Amino acid sequence: MQATATVLVYSDDANTREQVRLAVGRKPASDLPAVEYVECATLPAVLEQLERGGIDVCVLDGEANPAGGMGVCRQIKDEIFRCPPVLVLIGRPQDAWLATWSRADAAVTHPVDPVNLSDTLATLLRRRITPAGAAVASR
Repeated sequence: MQATATVLVYSDDANTREQVRLAVGRKPASDLPAVEYVECATLPAVLEQLERGGIDVCVLDGEANPAGGMGVCRQIKDEIFRCPPVLVLIGRPQDAWLATWSRADAAVTHPVDPVNLSDTLATLLRRRITPAGAAVASR
């Protein structure tokens, strides 16, 4: 298993980025490596980080301005080769259809529920960092 997992958090609001970091903490689950965060406040910063590589999961704020996280998600799914899984923060449960339109891998409502966010992020990280066909330890 890799030593750390890198999570990109995009929001124009520093408080939203902080809420994500605090809700997930250093490890979203005991079977995963520690998380390092890369924070982005603008779409160009997100694109630059993704082009560099090394991002395991993106958390995008659907309410960000001027580029909302759902539009950013749709764009990176089209433009980034082997785009990492994307979790979008949606303003209300009724916006889940927009998350589907954006091709997000998961969506959670904002303000975030720490347990739900951590569990959802952990699921996406497992898909990204667990090698395909890896043997599951027997009990």
